[in-house]
Amino acid sequence: MPERPFILLVDDEPEFLAMYREILSELPSHPEVHTTHSGARAIAMLESVAYAVLVCDLKMPSMDGLQVLAIVRRKFPHLRTVIITGLVDEQYRIRAYAMGVDLFIGKPKCTEESQRLLDCIESLLDLEQQSQSGFRGIQQKSLVDIIQLECLCQSSAVLRVRGPAGDGSIWFIDGQIIDAEVPGVGGEDAFRRILSWKTGNFEILPAEPERQRSIHNSNQGLLLASAQAIDESTPNALQAGDKPAEGEASRALRRFDGVQFGLVSTRDTGVISDAWALDSAETMAKWLAQTLAKFQALGEEWGVGDLRQLDATTLQHQVLMARHGGFDFAVAFDKSTPASERQATFNQIKQQWES
Repeated sequence: MPERPFILLVDDEPEFLAMYREILSELPSHPEVHTTHSGARAIAMLESVAYAVLVCDLKMPSMDGLQVLAIVRRKFPHLRTVIITGLVDEQYRIRAYAMGVDLFIGKPKCTEESQRLLDCIESLLDLEQQSQSGFRGIQQKSLVDIIQLECLCQSSAVLRVRGPAGDGSIWFIDGQIIDAEVPGVGGEDAFRRILSWKTGNFEILPAEPERQRSIHNSNQGLLLASAQAIDESTPNALQAGDKPAEGEASRALRRFDGVQFGLVSTRDTGVISDAWALDSAETMAKWLAQTLAKFQALGEEWGVGDLRQLDATTLQHQVLMARHGGFDFAVAFDKSTPASERQATFNQIKQQWES
């Protein structure tokens, strides 16, 4: 079994420490949560334990959250950091992101906000150690991670990205992606172009509520469609009829009409078991595991039972996703394929893989 991650909570108010500790105990990763009411004590604790995430209040006596963060960024550059505060001020938020904080979020006031905090911190725990390719605030993270965290936090902001091909911007209002722009291109085309950049720098800027909306796709639909469009435009991406990687699922997928790409990954962990016609399979596997887990949790909260299947519509494809046995499946079909045929094919692929 994987080791439980360690989380350090820092807040000068004992009642908030107790509340956060109770909230974080509900995380699927079952972290071990330590607490302290002092920034100086937090720095000392970080010296002795390999914490995965630091959650720190902003306004504290003697040493505030930004001062703690400044020290942490120097001494523990790979530590994931969260500023949580009752003072949601745009200037503080900009300063925190400029210093490299992973997440700046208000203190939860209701069950929905507590769940949002849980989702965000679990996403941070799920992030794999990034290589030198990646996007940098102060620490490395993928652009998809940055976008998903802004969506999860229901942020209103502008994400300015400086990539190898120039500058681009993505606008968020209440966690929804409403527009994107690179020189000469806007909307979903611009978003796809920004998402294709592998390295660069980013900064979070104040929201522009007057910005006109040009993107109407859902966040997850937009990310999925963009990832697939990038795959299709990549010369090294496998196309239908090409020889796929070795594996039973790959060979099975090739035999079915209408299948455009497919992925099989180990349930919950997102470790790829097989993939076909996907260049960015790791990104897709991570997105698939997170999406299915969140919808499973939603089904449990509503008392409607276990998740059976998700169907997603993109501009190019109809994507069927499900958990079956110990695996997560995602199979994309040509949109002209009849629904009954898609479902029958998807069922056969799942059964053939597990047999």
